[in-house]
Order: sequence, then structure tokens, then C-alpha cells
Amino acid sequence: MGVNALPLIDISNFQSGNFEAKRAIAAQVAQACTDIGFFAISGHGVEKTVISNLRESSHTFFSQSDDIKHNYVHPIKGTPRGFRKFRGEALGKTSGQADAQPDLKEFYHIGREKIPLDDPYYTSDEGKKYFIPNLWPDHPLEFKAAALAYWDSMEALAMNLAHIIAVALDLPETWFDDKINKHATAIRLNYYPAFSESPLPKQIRAGAHTDYGMITILMGENQPGGLQILTREGHWLDVETKPDYFVINIGDLLMRWTNDTWLSNLHRVTNPPTGSLVDRGRFSAGFFFQPNYDALIECIPTCLGPERPAKYKPVHSGRYREVKYEEALS
Repeated sequence: MGVNALPLIDISNFQSGNFEAKRAIAAQVAQACTDIGFFAISGHGVEKTVISNLRESSHTFFSQSDDIKHNYVHPIKGTPRGFRKFRGEALGKTSGQADAQPDLKEFYHIGREKIPLDDPYYTSDEGKKYFIPNLWPDHPLEFKAAALAYWDSMEALAMNLAHIIAVALDLPETWFDDKINKHATAIRLNYYPAFSESPLPKQIRAGAHTDYGMITILMGENQPGGLQILTREGHWLDVETKPDYFVINIGDLLMRWTNDTWLSNLHRVTNPPTGSLVDRGRFSAGFFFQPNYDALIECIPTCLGPERPAKYKPVHSGRYREVKYEEALS
């Protein structure tokens, strides 16, 4: 039987210490990741003001003129920090669509703010590829503080989800800890402007793609023109996104880690239906949780056996992300 709705899982009891509660939540996550690679969570513990402050300051930033926003484009082309112009990438190319049109979106890219200057992991030539200084706009003044507060909340949530995932895979709860303790995560603040002209044929807000890392934590808005997921049966499933819960999907690296037991699924962002009443652009925030750049992604023990040989060659987390970035910009 196919999936026709995204599972909503309450994770509030996972940190209670109760073994049965942990196993029950982990079992729901395992089922969702096997069936469709996506699930939504409630009981996440993120304060509503952290979410609303980011949403409103981001809308204020993106509503400014292009001349102002373009001041925050990184001077080195392709650097994943700062503002990326409208139609600045084509995500469909990363899933093999050579003729994919540029996406009808713009975004702001943010990484870790505080870098330990005495740790060569961050400051070496390799580390500098992933831990890049942020660019911050002058207006609105609250943008930086809102983004950093959101970053901190997402980092804590991602660590909790990593523990849930470990239990779901019959691993010790802390199995991922030494592979994510210096994670190379980035946030994308996505903005999909209201249409001022008709798109090109087959041009949509974000082309069909999979995410590159371990997991993605998505906060969205319930606005026309939203997220769709490709089911195993081959049809596109509309996903409702609301700011009071998060949508979680596993990325390519976790699928490789699980030997394809779990699904890194194609998804896209569609255009609003013709005639939709849209009073402002649509905003979403993706926390793309990337393991330590030097973490070796190879089949985990519980997903390997005589009848289940490893399907992928080991790959370092950072190098895999680099390749995918290059594809999206090519």
C-alpha cells in the first residue's frame, strides 16, 4: 500500500530516558524513512518566537530591491555564503536533468558563525572550504540575531534526531556522535517571489533533487506553490508545511550509510496554481545537517550482511557535498 500522507511523529518523549518511549518513536522514524524518506515532527522543543523572528526578518530582507540584496552576493562565485540571486541555480541538474531550467527562487546561505581558531580542523586549508565567514546584511538589523538563534535551535534538534536515528537503526544511541560533533552544516533561507511573469516551460520553484547530507530540517509556510515528494509508486505527493512543526528528510549520505535501506527521496517545490491569491513570496528555511567533512560514509554494521553486501564505495562527507554543489551550478 502506498504512502498518501506524511507521517507526523511526536518526539517529545525521546529524551525522557524511558527505553520503551525511545523505541516507539524510533520505530515510527524507521518506518517513515523506509517508506518515503520523509516525516514531520511535533514536540521538537523549538520556541515559537525563534521561528517567527526568523520568518519575519527574512521576509523583510527578501522584500528589498535587487540592488540592495545583490550587495550581499559573495565576491567569489559559487561560495556557499550570502545572497544567491534569483534563478541562480538549477537543482534538477543534480538528479541528472541536463536540460533543467534555473529555479524560480533566491536564497541566503549561512554557515557556522563561531570558528575555534585554535583547531586546525576548522582553520586548515581543507577546513576553510567548509567553515567560511558569513556575510550579514545591514538591514533588517534583527536578521543576524534571528538567524543565529535559529541555527542554535536547529543544531540542538539535529543532535537529538541523530540519536533517534541511531536507535531506529539498532545502533547505540551515540553511534553518530563522533561523526557529527564538528558538522559542516549550512542553512539556506529560501525565498520564492510572487510571480511577475510567466515561467518558462517546465520551470518551477525548485527542480526535483535529493539532498546531499545526513538529514534536512525544513521549516516552511502554508502558502500556494509548495513541497512535493515523489513516492515509491511514482506519483508526486503534496506536503503541507507549517511553521509549528518541521519536515525532516534523509539525505544521500544517510541513504548510503544505510545501504539504501532508507530512502533519500526526490522532491521539488512547485509553482502556485494559476489564479492563486498570493500577497507575498513564500519563505522556507532548510537546515542541511552535514556530517564532519572528514567522516567516512560507509555501510553501517546493522545494514550489512551476507545477503546485503555494501552497494557503495566509501566516500568522505565533504567531498560528496562538493561534487553536488558543482553539479547544481554547472
